[in-house]
Amino acid sequence: MSIHTDRHARRGASGLIDGLRAALRGDVIDPAHAEYDAARSVWNGLIDRHPAVIARCADAADAAEAVRLARTFRPPVSIRGGGHQVAGSAVCDDGLVIDLSAMRGVEVDADRRVALVQGGARWGDVDTATQRVGLAVPGGEVSTTGVAGFTLGGGMALTSRQFGLSCDNLRAVEVVTADGEVHRADRDQHADLFWAARGAGRGIGVVTSFEFDLHPLGPEVAAATVFYPYGEAGRILRAWRELAPAMPETVTPQLILWSVPRDPAIPEALHGEKCVIVTGVYAGPADEADAALAPLRRLVTPLHDMTATVSYVEQQSSVDDLFPDGNRYFMKALGFDGLDDAAIDSLLAWDARRPTPESLIALRTLGGAVARVGSTQSAFPHRRDRFNLSIDAGWSDPGQDASAIGWARGMWDALRPFSNGGVYVNFAGLDDDAGAAREHLFGDSAKRLADVRTSYDPEGVFAAAAQRP
Repeated sequence: MSIHTDRHARRGASGLIDGLRAALRGDVIDPAHAEYDAARSVWNGLIDRHPAVIARCADAADAAEAVRLARTFRPPVSIRGGGHQVAGSAVCDDGLVIDLSAMRGVEVDADRRVALVQGGARWGDVDTATQRVGLAVPGGEVSTTGVAGFTLGGGMALTSRQFGLSCDNLRAVEVVTADGEVHRADRDQHADLFWAARGAGRGIGVVTSFEFDLHPLGPEVAAATVFYPYGEAGRILRAWRELAPAMPETVTPQLILWSVPRDPAIPEALHGEKCVIVTGVYAGPADEADAALAPLRRLVTPLHDMTATVSYVEQQSSVDDLFPDGNRYFMKALGFDGLDDAAIDSLLAWDARRPTPESLIALRTLGGAVARVGSTQSAFPHRRDRFNLSIDAGWSDPGQDASAIGWARGMWDALRPFSNGGVYVNFAGLDDDAGAAREHLFGDSAKRLADVRTSYDPEGVFAAAAQRP
């Protein structure tokens, strides 16, 4: 960068910061601010980006002012909701972060079975509020997951085969578009924007609130969590691939190759042992769950069976401690129409090279309500997938960056020939920033999504945000 250009950039940043301070009710955080390092940090400790300024919005009006100033000064823009997305798209280098993390309100209308959720809320906020009246919406499996990023990318949940993806339960969104105007988008108003909000991930504007349909569920649910011996992994996987898609839609089965957690409820002798974990939550009355969950509990003789009736809020936060804020994470994903023996053999071969105890491989079952939404009804393109594979490298020592990331990339490359090539945007890794990956992320929705973005943002105010997965 030339001296002239550098000075121009500094003047632009100064003007943007001054404008934000004059216009916003919320905090404006620049690199000199005492909270800057905390404010630029996100869940994934691998992300270390340095924005020029963070606009911590108090409300939708603040977000609109921030967008208007972005139009004037044209910095790179990123949008932070819960700050949990693995690729760290909430924060950018040398640009403006429009930060909604102070906007965490949740209002529940029990009679209408509707929740209004602000854009900075986390799923723990939503679950706590909705469970007071025995209602739920499909949400993240870690309670600190942000509602915004999870929902905008689709939102695979523990109840999705019964109730659909998180985005399938949207009634409307409130969104600040690139012209700085606040709109309600639903099936009747700005329908194309509403279509994009259900699967686009980001780059369509600043979504300041979400209106969800709710379903009767809880406050207690029946949840199967079964630990199986790792030596039987091949046999279990082959049985599970046939069982899972055939189970009633009230169950959304998962299979995880991991290690037994150091949980006091589990015999200490098993702690840290490699294992196969099979899970499923019954999306109905807990006292009716036994027959539906039973097949998950008898694939082979288990090491330990923690199947129980628990509070829905407890279930939704039960693995929070296993994904601590600030650890380093790198994830890759693939969609599968099926799992043949060669795919399972390759999966197990790569699992044998798992680089750290925190790393895992997860298989989620789709179908049911997810598949009943038409492929053109929302931007989410993976409606016909039978399984989703998530390769989750996790670690805390920066010295392990290369080995952990290399393992995830290598496994993804090896498994891709067995897949349908689709990549779920919420589990997209840092590799998936490239434009060449767009077709894998958005499939047949890619062109229409690009058209919607151009229509609402012809000047590219959110172009930097749209380029991140």
